[in-house]
Amino acid sequence: MYVMVYPKKPALNYRQKTLLDLLEVFGGCLPCLDFQNYLFLYTQEFEKQPSFEFVPYKYGCFSFQSDADKRRMVEIGALVDAEDWCLSKNYVADSFFVDDAFNNLYRKYSALKGDDLLRDIYRRYPYYAIKSEIAASLVSGEELAKIKAAHPQAAEQCFFTIGYEGSSFEGYLNRLIKNNIRTLVDVRRNAFSHKYGFSQKTLSETLAKLDIEYIHIPELGISSAQRQELNIQADYDRLFASYEKNELKENQAALNNLFEIFKNRKRIAITCFEADVHKCHRGRIANVLSQRHDWQYDVRHI
Repeated sequence: MYVMVYPKKPALNYRQKTLLDLLEVFGGCLPCLDFQNYLFLYTQEFEKQPSFEFVPYKYGCFSFQSDADKRRMVEIGALVDAEDWCLSKNYVADSFFVDDAFNNLYRKYSALKGDDLLRDIYRRYPYYAIKSEIAASLVSGEELAKIKAAHPQAAEQCFFTIGYEGSSFEGYLNRLIKNNIRTLVDVRRNAFSHKYGFSQKTLSETLAKLDIEYIHIPELGISSAQRQELNIQADYDRLFASYEKNELKENQAALNNLFEIFKNRKRIAITCFEADVHKCHRGRIANVLSQRHDWQYDVRHI
């Protein structure tokens, strides 16, 4: 007697199941812009904890994480390899959600498509239209003024530090955008991360799409070997005291380069992993710079 064994489908995470369920309720296929807009509305109006976050992009709200999940689902055969979002005929997702949120989304918004859908989001969520290349052709003068008013206005020279621990990729990017940061300086020794979006290639390419410059200064980093056995704040303090005394002292050229970048770009942020600046060497970099005789600028940790 022979038993037919079917290959097991790769497991999907919460986000990926959200994407498939959204497609299913809209008939299995959506244009890429409509998909992003429906997903945005779903996260804003039908989820308590958004499964995806968004940034303002060239056509409005956009989730880079959803795009990465799409590539993964194409690989496993759940989606068709195409610009639009379409379920594969050979892949049937198991039901995941027990509530009726997707059906409510469909009933409320399915009549809005294309430009009408974009226009509705631009009007109600103007921040996500601040980088739109087509907003002027879709909304009235008064609505366009609201979009312009949503642009970050801060322009004074300021030095920022930012960590990505515990943050989504889009949440991190929005902190940069909302603080009108023009240049991100990566001060990790090795600009690699297992977390989506934060390795050098993806981070630099994404920032370029958002008109933010990326610069890597590995000389200001700390090697992973030195970061072992950091259990309490005193461990971090000892590490950073040694770092300030040795690495920073030996890398004055890199520090001077960073200061010149700051003077020229006016609003820059240095970045590393830790959320708490007291557990990250970027705090010591900012501290050493602020002790210069010609320093007269604010330092903000975001």
